[in-house]
Amino acid sequence: MNDPTLILASSSPRRQELLEQIGVPFKLLSVDIDESPLLGESPAEFVIRMAAEKSQAGIVKSGGGLAVLGADTIVVLGEEIMGKPVDETNAFDMLSQLSGRTHKVLSAVSLRSEQHQQMLSTSSVTFREISPAEMRDYWLSGEPKDKAGGYAIQGFGAVFIEHIKGSYSGVMGLPLFETAQLLKQL
Repeated sequence: MNDPTLILASSSPRRQELLEQIGVPFKLLSVDIDESPLLGESPAEFVIRMAAEKSQAGIVKSGGGLAVLGADTIVVLGEEIMGKPVDETNAFDMLSQLSGRTHKVLSAVSLRSEQHQQMLSTSSVTFREISPAEMRDYWLSGEPKDKAGGYAIQGFGAVFIEHIKGSYSGVMGLPLFETAQLLKQL
């Protein structure tokens, strides 16, 4: 890998894998921000703000010098943001709500250098019906524990997905088309 051209303000292994997939040299910088939605904030406004705050925190923490990429991904059913499950009961509740239905996955990318630019990817994901036994087995696999909406498209959770319209990489955590468009402008 060449010298880093940017900082990835994330500790997500999936985002790291996706940047490596498209050959972008980067260095990691974990940032910590308050990820609470604001009163009256729409899911799109929330995910865009989270990506922007991550890239801003990366600029501040790194001291500048390299461009900083921040990203955030959320699962939305109706207007409800489905976070990461806190326990098995919460994961069952999420998967039960997603079972047999279509939900949205919003993934925002924020790139800061001399300028600040952002893009949003919206995908629709349709789940087949999921049985309680499958939900239990899936929870026991350990995979849903740190995933928005309680599933991972790149893992065992893929068997629940009947149809996707949009960005596979966006559902995974970093929309590569939008990311490449922003990086091209650097």
